[in-house]
Amino acid sequence: MKKIGVIGAGSWGTALAVTLSNKGHEVRICDINKEHLAEMREHRENLRYLPGVRFADNLQIADSTEEALQGADIALFSAPAQHFRSAFENAIPFLEDNMTVVNVAKGIEQGTLMRLSEIAYILKPDVKYVVLSGPSHAEEVGKALPTTVAVASRDMELAEYIQDVFMTDRFRVYTNDDVCGVELGGALKNIIALGAGISDGIGFGDNAKAALMTRGITEMCRLGVKLGADVATFSGLTGIGDLIVTCTSMHSRNRRCGIMIGQGEKPSVAVEKVGMVVEGMFTAEAAYQLAQQVGVEMPITECIYRCINEQISAREAVDLLMGRDKKNEKHIG
Repeated sequence: MKKIGVIGAGSWGTALAVTLSNKGHEVRICDINKEHLAEMREHRENLRYLPGVRFADNLQIADSTEEALQGADIALFSAPAQHFRSAFENAIPFLEDNMTVVNVAKGIEQGTLMRLSEIAYILKPDVKYVVLSGPSHAEEVGKALPTTVAVASRDMELAEYIQDVFMTDRFRVYTNDDVCGVELGGALKNIIALGAGISDGIGFGDNAKAALMTRGITEMCRLGVKLGADVATFSGLTGIGDLIVTCTSMHSRNRRCGIMIGQGEKPSVAVEKVGMVVEGMFTAEAAYQLAQQVGVEMPITECIYRCINEQISAREAVDLLMGRDKKNEKHIG
């Protein structure tokens, strides 16, 4: 059994902390919101983000990053993607050389357009980094419903180590060596989920959503390959798997946000009503800029980016996509 410090007590970090503690690991979870920590300590559950899931005795609330990581074998980062840099910087003084860092946030940093592993390696070049991703709603993982994810690392022995630590009879873990592809799949699918929600909100049917998802995975592959990812990764759990679950479930905050935008809500109001971080709103801008930078055509991403920035309406976005020049389905564009 391992000692694991969890940085970030949102729904996903909490669900994983519960899963790991229920397996018998000693887990300590912390968050920058002290009021939130006090509530979790009092009620022994995360009433804000994962209500109804009780904490085992070996899941403890830590008051600081230092306390969470003291003596830990694994540092699990579940801060939102746009806050990963600051969370990681804050943790560096407490990351021992033998610790493994597992990041579970999904996104691309705005401004730098960096993947989260790239940030980690710049800040701590010798970091033992693993990314965990896949089709995994926190609400289901917290209740121990069957879930399958993948872990990826430059070091396959490290990936296999984390596979063994996390795997249970209800949480199956595969390994992968394509960190780039796994990270991009987890980030980019949130943009397509926004689009799927917008389509649902407008009142379109299954045909439109199926087309959006299918052409969306094509865009994800296109950008991923350009950036050095293995195209096969996008056919797996962290690509098409995560895309399916995020585009079709009401657990998905990105889809819920998109539905409200499609129904006519201003994007800022929709985000506020969701009540949690909607990563697709940030990633759409970063992915659009990244595509422009490397010369990759991503028409769905561009239209969603323009829609959530109120440059065009949701219906205008649909007209633009449906009115594009004819293409061969297998054509790179």
